[in-house]
Amino acid sequence: MPPGRRGRCRRVCAAAVAGCCAVSAAAARFRGVFAHLELSRNTPGAMATERSFPDSLIDEDPQKALEALNKALQEEKDNAEWFCQRAYAHILLNNYSCAADDAKKAQQLNPNLPQAFMRTGIAEYHLNHLEPAHAAFTQGQQLDVSDKSFEVWIKRCEEKMGEEKQNGDVPKPAAPVVKHDWYQTESQVIVTVMVKNVPKDGVSVSFTERELSATVRLASGDNYNLNLHLLHPIVPQQSNFKILSTKVEIKMKKTDAIRWEKLEGEGQDSNIKHFNPHQYPSSSHCTQKWDKMVVDLGEEEKNENLEGDAALNKLFQQIYSDGSDEVKRAMNKSFMESGGTVLSTNWTDVGKRKVDMNPPDDVEFKKY
Repeated sequence: MPPGRRGRCRRVCAAAVAGCCAVSAAAARFRGVFAHLELSRNTPGAMATERSFPDSLIDEDPQKALEALNKALQEEKDNAEWFCQRAYAHILLNNYSCAADDAKKAQQLNPNLPQAFMRTGIAEYHLNHLEPAHAAFTQGQQLDVSDKSFEVWIKRCEEKMGEEKQNGDVPKPAAPVVKHDWYQTESQVIVTVMVKNVPKDGVSVSFTERELSATVRLASGDNYNLNLHLLHPIVPQQSNFKILSTKVEIKMKKTDAIRWEKLEGEGQDSNIKHFNPHQYPSSSHCTQKWDKMVVDLGEEEKNENLEGDAALNKLFQQIYSDGSDEVKRAMNKSFMESGGTVLSTNWTDVGKRKVDMNPPDDVEFKKY
């Protein structure tokens, strides 16, 4: 073979050998990758322990880092480092309560992790929990004296605590004034507490013969307490309360069908005024005994042709006089509760609710 051809053959062979070596090396690398994947798949947590979440990665995209840390901690729930890094992501996202929880969890898992105390302190500081923040920074500084950040944060806490002490405690906003009112029917005394949106489990009421005790939980978290020594006795077993959207309504069953002059106090027998079931209700200070008037006027009044209000009043008198006990109760209740603006004979309707005032369109109702 000529010398030139032999040289070319040697070069071709060398290239082929080199190519074979490269292919062998690549194959070896792939075999290693596949072996690693197989090991990771068969060994729980093997991939998780190799994951890393440095501060620089979290700084780039805190939300994405938070999602990745959430997944990682689902697989490995006792990794203090990851809890600490998730606290850092929460701090960057201004989720300070979550950050404090994660950082404290990291402390529990690894009490010697200075960064966990640092992030606990930062989260508590932003929540304006200055004393817990100061304590966390102090503990972290004891673990890592070389980290000057602890000293900076400690001074910042002390300065802010000093300012608050100098300015005095911020006064709490005044609790809302809660009002209560009462009215009565022939058989009941009703007390209303003017509080809106009370939860179903936010009211506690107890009754005795002469006492009413009620506790209402307000939106502020405080309790409103109402304790009344009643003027006259009630029947506790037939008394109850109802929570409405705008108020709490407490209904107390009267022992006797008497008119209460006031809600509280010591009742005097000489001052007791009995309800007269045959008395037509009126908003005026004096009342008319229609039955007596009917007897006095006799048949002449019955046959008299009246007009306007007089005719209407006579009609109401006749309905009341001839009506059943339920009709009379309905007329009494509706007339008294509405301030004389509503008169109903339907006890099924008005017996279940308070009758609201309903004056004519051209009349303005005023309390005196």
